[in-house]
Amino acid sequence: MAVRSTAAPPTPWSRNLAEPKIHETAFVHSFSNVIGDVRLGANVIVAPGTTIRADEGTPFYIGENTNIQDGVVIHGLEEGRVIGDDQNKYSVWVGKNACITHMALIHGPAYVGDNSFIGFRSTVFNARVGAGCIVMMHALIQDVEIPPGKYIPSGAIITNQQQADRLPDVQDQDKEFAHHVVGINQALRAGYLCAADSKCIAPIRDENAKSYIGNGITVLELERSSEVSSNSLGAETIEQLRYLLEQGYKIGTEHVDQRRFRTGSWTSCQPIEPRSLGEAIAALESCVRDHSGEYVRLFGIDKGRRRVLENIIQRPDSDVKPATSFKAPASRGNSSYSRSNGNGNSSSSGKVNGETVEQIRQLLAGGYKIGMEHVDERRFRTGSWTSCKPIEATSINQVISALEECIESHQGEYVRLIGIDTKAKRRVLESIIQRPNGQVASSGSQKSFSTSTPSATATTTSTRLSTEVVEQLRQLLGSGYKISIEHVDERRFRTGSWTSTGQIQASSEREAIAAVERQLGEYPGEYVRLIGIDPKAKRRVLETIIQRPNGQVASSGSQKSFTSSAPSATATATATATSTRLSTEVVNQLRQLLAGGSKISIEHVDQRRFRTGSWTSTGQIQASSEREAIAAVERQLGEYPGEYVRLIGIDPKAKRRVLETIIQRPNGQVASSGSQKSFTSSAPSATATATATATSTRLSTEVVNQLRQLLAGGSKISIEHVDQRRFRTGSWTSTGQIQASSEREAIASVERHLGEYPGEYVRLIGIDPKAKRRVLETIIQRP
Repeated sequence: MAVRSTAAPPTPWSRNLAEPKIHETAFVHSFSNVIGDVRLGANVIVAPGTTIRADEGTPFYIGENTNIQDGVVIHGLEEGRVIGDDQNKYSVWVGKNACITHMALIHGPAYVGDNSFIGFRSTVFNARVGAGCIVMMHALIQDVEIPPGKYIPSGAIITNQQQADRLPDVQDQDKEFAHHVVGINQALRAGYLCAADSKCIAPIRDENAKSYIGNGITVLELERSSEVSSNSLGAETIEQLRYLLEQGYKIGTEHVDQRRFRTGSWTSCQPIEPRSLGEAIAALESCVRDHSGEYVRLFGIDKGRRRVLENIIQRPDSDVKPATSFKAPASRGNSSYSRSNGNGNSSSSGKVNGETVEQIRQLLAGGYKIGMEHVDERRFRTGSWTSCKPIEATSINQVISALEECIESHQGEYVRLIGIDTKAKRRVLESIIQRPNGQVASSGSQKSFSTSTPSATATTTSTRLSTEVVEQLRQLLGSGYKISIEHVDERRFRTGSWTSTGQIQASSEREAIAAVERQLGEYPGEYVRLIGIDPKAKRRVLETIIQRPNGQVASSGSQKSFTSSAPSATATATATATSTRLSTEVVNQLRQLLAGGSKISIEHVDQRRFRTGSWTSTGQIQASSEREAIAAVERQLGEYPGEYVRLIGIDPKAKRRVLETIIQRPNGQVASSGSQKSFTSSAPSATATATATATSTRLSTEVVNQLRQLLAGGSKISIEHVDQRRFRTGSWTSTGQIQASSEREAIASVERHLGEYPGEYVRLIGIDPKAKRRVLETIIQRP
């Protein structure tokens, strides 16, 4: 195989013209460049677009089984070397079984140890990364030595040794992922080498000469499957399966008992992913067998995620549906449904989808009367529906014709189908079948009226999602919002590093619920949250955690609502905006912040990072009322049990903090303002919770408490003063540090300073002597 490898060019610092040494089992793509004294070990793979250039710093060593992925650049400075595992000096050393992933930069002098993983677009420069380290995406590692087995999160900037020493350890799942990437690239290396070898590739090409038609099934396999038969499935069903596979459709099955059949609440069977017709038949027989005595239906799914050829293949009273002739559609371009009614007859419509046809069939079979209503977008919000022409028909085709006439007459409006129980004189079904954008809707907007109560209940149920989450999905779909899912494991949950699974494309409530349930099944043991997005404003309207690592499906206790119009659960606070988790003091602080127009946010930190002050923000709380703010803060406390949580108040005009107060500690106790840090005297504050053992006639109880806390925390205390003219420019003058061995001495000293500067501003300063930074600034006297 031709490899683009060249000798190093002659330069003022080197004229040895060294050439790459590439092991015979290594694969170097022809679109990559390897220049100079580069030593590639056994089974190394160098992907397209990679540059390994040892023309300045030299030599380079790449260990066995290592993969260098697309767009990676490896270069080195002329000065500076690292000691490799063989005790020789190198400009760049990359150990064995390492992964240098897409667009990463390794710039020497640099050392990357065995079994390490360097993520997308990360940079290692003048540094050592120990064996077994995992570096995630967009990280910078410079001028440090990372100990072995450490985890560097995405976006981290590690430029001093103190940061490197505090990094967390790699978890088992991270090691497994890195090992998996090595295995994948080894398979790719073998595949590329085989593709370049005519003796290796020829038999594979012969095998692939059979034409593939979709779903990985060949014509030959289908011809062989023509002899496949089934004892429980009719010939019509087998013929339908064969047609779906030939056309490249995916196959789905659903079941429902007799009670839920009337409301259309179907539940999916296990996904069918066959490699042959025989496997598809076996999977279908399994679904039929597992749900004997129920309705079972078969359908195909095209590339646009639309259903085609939906057909009931089993009914409760007759087991598997009798075989009748199956007629394949003339072309795949027909996107309308075709449904069998159980007698071999079918009713289809270009304007009414298959789901609505099935509802009409069920209403007629139940002896219910059918009606239609329409409303424009403005009146839709007030529910002012207007009836269409009464439908006096007993056949399904006549009803469909009347339905299509109503839809045609009211283009650009909402249209809904009504089912009426004439004996009880009440509605049994309300289902929106058209929306203003012209889309024919499914039963995602369906309201079914139960026989026991006049109130509406959801017709689409879920065995995994709570009623509250189903209601939120319904409201999001009804409001035209987009839906997506995000997930995160327990370790990354603390840093808020959620991963999106992409937008859910669902045309009905049932499809949305099924998609969400699939996502829950794909990420067991992780946090999963539901996201609602306003496509017009391009912002989130809802964030709510619906699954936690213990497998419990969460309710809206972890909900974060970005606007008052977003779907929400019932209010947990009373009209007076009280709280069962927050102290009266914290509620008062929230009230004062909102009244003062300040923005509110929450920060949290675990016990280990609390010592270094590495707080993580959860983002700004968007609340239009005191009740919403309290509910949002309570949810944040629930999400971070066992951690410190603090409340932040921000002045949006001055763009500075006006309040920092810890409201929860790791022991689960909700804190009061004992841990409050006020940046200005206008910041909200509550009355002190403890009485002072040393009192003062000039200082408020609050200031005495602050002095007590500063002394107890080992902070230094000083005083600054300024007259009214210089106050505007912030030109404060320090009186020096207060030397006090007791609380009483400190109070006396502060009082003396107040007496020395009457008619001026005086502020109290608290200083952390270790971090050499201020922890408190508060004005204690005004002119």
